[in-house]
Amino acid sequence: MRRFDGEIGREPPLLTLRSTPDNPVPPGGTLIAVGTRDDCTLRAAYWQSTARTCRGTVCLLQGRAEFIEKYYETIQDLRTRGFAVVAFDWRGQGESDRRVDDPHKGHVARFDDYRLDLRAVAETVLVPLMPEPYIGLAHSMGGCVALIGALDGWLPFRRLVTVAPMLSIRMVRWPAGAAFLSRALHRIGLGHWYIPLGKPVSIATKPYAGNRLSRDPVRYARNAAAARQVGAGAVGDPTIAWLAEAFRAMARLRDPRVAPRITLPTLIVAAGADPVCGTLDTERFAGRMKAGHILVLPDSQHEILSERDAIRQDFWAAFDAFVPGSPLPSHNEVEAHQAVPVA
Repeated sequence: MRRFDGEIGREPPLLTLRSTPDNPVPPGGTLIAVGTRDDCTLRAAYWQSTARTCRGTVCLLQGRAEFIEKYYETIQDLRTRGFAVVAFDWRGQGESDRRVDDPHKGHVARFDDYRLDLRAVAETVLVPLMPEPYIGLAHSMGGCVALIGALDGWLPFRRLVTVAPMLSIRMVRWPAGAAFLSRALHRIGLGHWYIPLGKPVSIATKPYAGNRLSRDPVRYARNAAAARQVGAGAVGDPTIAWLAEAFRAMARLRDPRVAPRITLPTLIVAAGADPVCGTLDTERFAGRMKAGHILVLPDSQHEILSERDAIRQDFWAAFDAFVPGSPLPSHNEVEAHQAVPVA
């Protein structure tokens, strides 16, 4: 374990957290390498609260192709709210281990491997080092993984907040055909290949005009600069194996019998103008939950935590109402914010 001070250029050896002028490392954290039971090494970091009273620990579960540096602003927001924070890179992205030769490929052999990652972080950092209660804050792919964990009962959290969870992918024109093709190619040994027409270019570094992630040009530019800093850590397109596993996980969650079985208190915050994940499928899923509620932010694109200030303020208001000691948002409060369903 190595401490870092948050200054640009002051990084511990072996592991690094990168800074840019607009995105400095939150000071006072600890960087740590976490080993999984199948011999992957993950990059993780943790921070204590900056408030007088600590309200628990939030563990961040990234989306696909994300990395710790992208969450610096969110980490600061949580710390000032009285939460300690744990952040880590899933295997296959950020500075965590790869299981393919090309580090730009977003690859995982099985979505179940993400369970090994979270288990290792919980056993090494969360439980022995961080104050309770533990809350999960999961984005996109991380939300898909977390909802499966909530269903199967292996999440280490008392409550879960999912942001634009990946229950369907709108970027795929023919989902049924893509699911069938990815499974078939995976079975014949091509799982380590890029998806057809896939490239090693991070979505976060593409031009702002027409982007699918955020309508805030300043935060988009900040995240793009961070992605350029981490290089291959901001992976490009996924592999066939990742896509096949993603379709399998999403299909499992969309089964109408699944959502009612989740007993973990869950808040889903969806993006009404999300061109990446299907908000309609998310609304259907949330409508079946017995322990969950959904809030749809009408004007937000996929990355709610990197959106304009007004959208982020609505998110944090919902988060603050959901944290331990407060009741879940009422149906009336949720409906007051819901968007017209998107196609």
